[in-house]
Amino acid sequence: MDPWARLSLALRILAVDPVGMGGLWLRSRAGPVRDIASTAIAQTPFDRPQRRLSASIDDLALMGGPDPVATLAAGRPVHRPGLLANPAVLILPMAESAAPSLTARLAQALDRGHHALIALDEAAEDGEGLASTLSDRLGLFLSLEGERAPRLLPKPIGRRTLAKARALYPLVTVPPDLTEALAHLAARLGIASPRALLTTRRASRAIAALDGRTEVTETDLIQAAELGLAHRALPETEARPDEPPEQPPPEQPDQPDQQPEEQDLQSLADLLIEAAQAALPPDILAKLQSDRANRAARGASGTGSAKAGNRRGRPLPSRPGRPDGQSRIDLVATLRQAAPWQVLRKRQDTHDRALIVHRSDLRLKRFRQVSDRVLIFVVDASGSSAMARLGEAKGAVELMLAQAYSRRDHVALVVLRGAKAELILPPTRSLTTTKARLRGLPGGGGTPLASGLATALDTALRARRQGMTPSLALLTDGRANIALNGQPDRVQAQEDAHRIATAIRAAGIAAVTLDVANRPQPALADLAQTMHSRYVPLPRADARAIAATLA
Repeated sequence: MDPWARLSLALRILAVDPVGMGGLWLRSRAGPVRDIASTAIAQTPFDRPQRRLSASIDDLALMGGPDPVATLAAGRPVHRPGLLANPAVLILPMAESAAPSLTARLAQALDRGHHALIALDEAAEDGEGLASTLSDRLGLFLSLEGERAPRLLPKPIGRRTLAKARALYPLVTVPPDLTEALAHLAARLGIASPRALLTTRRASRAIAALDGRTEVTETDLIQAAELGLAHRALPETEARPDEPPEQPPPEQPDQPDQQPEEQDLQSLADLLIEAAQAALPPDILAKLQSDRANRAARGASGTGSAKAGNRRGRPLPSRPGRPDGQSRIDLVATLRQAAPWQVLRKRQDTHDRALIVHRSDLRLKRFRQVSDRVLIFVVDASGSSAMARLGEAKGAVELMLAQAYSRRDHVALVVLRGAKAELILPPTRSLTTTKARLRGLPGGGGTPLASGLATALDTALRARRQGMTPSLALLTDGRANIALNGQPDRVQAQEDAHRIATAIRAAGIAAVTLDVANRPQPALADLAQTMHSRYVPLPRADARAIAATLA
């Protein structure tokens, strides 16, 4: 089916049962194609008004709440209604950039069963995309990426046709064999969400109702699966990773009448999968899976990053603004702003109020939150130059600890030596403990680089769960020769190191790679690129040079 025909069908389904379907996830970058889709959406006769949201809308505008200025003016509590006060079809442009708090509020609104949402996803790069909080609740998906404007614009559904479909919709039934085929399809595609099955089943019923029928057919179910299940699919090898490969059945004499029902069910499931895969562009599944993985790794901002907040932390000067349900009013600053204008305001006041506060007088509190940083050194202590490198790392750790109290830094030390890396210094800010752990530490042996990166990754994730911002500093010459299983194998060691580096990148952990070999090592530069870390060749590094690089 043509993408524009699928858009027309998706809008018709949504018009029949907007609340039951949850909404539409429309993926398309801003431009003429998206404008045509927006026009089609605006012309669709939903049973409730359309309300356009902003990705930066605050809680007060969305959910409503007490209006402080109107309350002071009226002398009694005045409640301001929000956009969610009345049932509506909500349209959210730039949905991929919506804050987690907004996606949570919208998810709650969809769960209450009064609203539907059309999320316009403008993601331009891998790693972006709609939050899973919303995508799981939107029953329909359509991608217009790479499409051209149609010769004929999508025709909106007529109101009489829509009224007939809405009246017939509650009477439409799904045959049991089609329901079973739908369940088989979801299992083979690795779709665990029951919400997806329910919305796809509703979509097939809506398609039948639009065609004036009271029973769903295979064609209806295929069209519904294209819009509701295809984008949620995993490859079958990922969907069933633990199942052994199917063995061919033993040869049996022909018994044509024995299993026709099972064969029909299997062929129908295969047909549904082929239709779902054909409905999407070739690379859209890979992009969607990449988006989910990258969104899961979000939340790690810059190393020891400072962020402006409105709840706790170091106080900052107040700023003008309106309460949004999260910020707190700075009462003293607000009164200080309103005080010089009281004489002029009271001349025009007919209510003889003691204090007149305007909206422009409101001042909101601000705070700066600085998360603790933990810097995890991964130091190569193998080979003939181990003692020199270990001495440099010791000096760098002690220099970093000297600044720990003012910068709230913690340090940890992972040593690469022998058959397995060792965490000799868990995250600490104690200079005494650090010197005691480092004193007389021996080196030598192989280079278990993959083991060291795995240990550092585990340490970083544990630190993140404790509220700290982790970052890694890898100090090595890049000559890994011990595999992750502890056996000497240079090729396997490099492969294991790259696999762990990929996991570090997926976790969103900042890293820097310091190459201390006599000459820069291309293999280590490749590893740094895999880890998405900064690569710094330091052939003659000393403690101060390392500390300056990591500062």
